[in-house]
Amino acid sequence: MAAANQGRMRTAIAIGSLLASAVLIWFAWIAPMLQDTSAIDLGQGDYALQGSDGQPFTQQTLENGPTAVFFGFTHCPDVCPTTLADIALWQDELGPAADDLRFYFVTVDPERDTVDMLGDYVGWVPGVVGVSGSVAEIEKAKKAFRIFSRKIPLSDGEYTMDHSAYVMLFDEDGEFFEPIGYQEELTRVMAKLNRLLNS
Repeated sequence: MAAANQGRMRTAIAIGSLLASAVLIWFAWIAPMLQDTSAIDLGQGDYALQGSDGQPFTQQTLENGPTAVFFGFTHCPDVCPTTLADIALWQDELGPAADDLRFYFVTVDPERDTVDMLGDYVGWVPGVVGVSGSVAEIEKAKKAFRIFSRKIPLSDGEYTMDHSAYVMLFDEDGEFFEPIGYQEELTRVMAKLNRLLNS
């Protein structure tokens, strides 16, 4: 029993560390980077992934209308399900205008996350497409979107992932518009989404 409690405690500490890391990464690295004008090339690259909608996900996908892209993984204990719930709330707030904004959830864990698994994982949020591919192609995509991720070993021999935790918005031409931070205030998020849809 004591060993089991210790294992749960180590897992809880690992999850807490991941959340703390996500916040630190955002303020220390991601936010300043995305404010830089060099961020205009985000999403540009020769990656070729597959969506749960049966369509390819490439740089050209971003050029077919306003798009929101988030990187995560299906075994994510907190950040990813929370972000999906936030997306569902944003869609409710947007009303019919939500149909004009496409959402993509790209895995940072292609070794475990198949396209079918991702489709099931995001399926409860209308219009969200899960995206996966080979390890090599995911690495290309991470580089193109400037996504940080790394494996974190767990005490039971499994692993979790530490990763960037923001949503990237792209305009109808596929150019980076602005980011939405993890758990950003709803009024600020809606202002960003309305600017995007009205741009």
